[in-house]
Amino acid sequence: MYHFFVEPEQIAGKVISITGKDVNHIAHVLRMKPGEEIAVSNGRDGKEYRCQIERVTEEAVICTLLFIKEDGLELPARIYLFQALPKADKMELIIQKAVELGVYQVIPVAAKRSVVKLDGKKEAARVARWQGIAQAAAKQSRRRIIPEVSRVMSMQEAAAYAADMDCKLIPYELAEHMSRTRELIGQIQAGQQVAVFIGPEGGFDDSEIETAQAAGIVPITMGKRILRTETAGLTMLGWIMYQLEEEA
Repeated sequence: MYHFFVEPEQIAGKVISITGKDVNHIAHVLRMKPGEEIAVSNGRDGKEYRCQIERVTEEAVICTLLFIKEDGLELPARIYLFQALPKADKMELIIQKAVELGVYQVIPVAAKRSVVKLDGKKEAARVARWQGIAQAAAKQSRRRIIPEVSRVMSMQEAAAYAADMDCKLIPYELAEHMSRTRELIGQIQAGQQVAVFIGPEGGFDDSEIETAQAAGIVPITMGKRILRTETAGLTMLGWIMYQLEEEA
């Protein structure tokens, strides 16, 4: 079944209005007709609104609500991925896959060893593009929410943002004891906020590790092999998803 996102105000009682680019997609690409069913989410409340198309115009697709599904598709904890800016277009892949794995928010971090440097205009355009990728990935993976891609933060800002979260982890090549990594991930519980910090190519600078530790972010090992930045974050999210995922 096709799935679309709308703003909360587009759901008014039993009437749901779909506007924008999705109108053309529904009418001219999918060629859907009145009477067909679609799924709609507002990206906020975690619900799926199952509805039936009533009429299609050039400006809107008008639907009637049939029922609401609240089946717990989201992970029971909120996972925040603090991803240091990588080279080229790796961030797009990271965001896409992180959304598929259940991340709640992606925070780009301008680390000292990040090759990519973004000024005001470039940052705004890049974040807008990343948010579009997050939305598309949420739609494809049938998420009930659209994970937010935040503005780019410095390491100091990111550490402060994560300060009050329940579990804060930072893979670090000098960390040891995989048993400790397993223990910390095994302690993650439903209802918690979990921060995962991933460095750029070349890793975090020693001063950034010190900043992280001062904020209570715990260095951990991910094993004997060095992982690329686009591999490390997704691996961590996979481990956490495995820990949190409820029975299917």
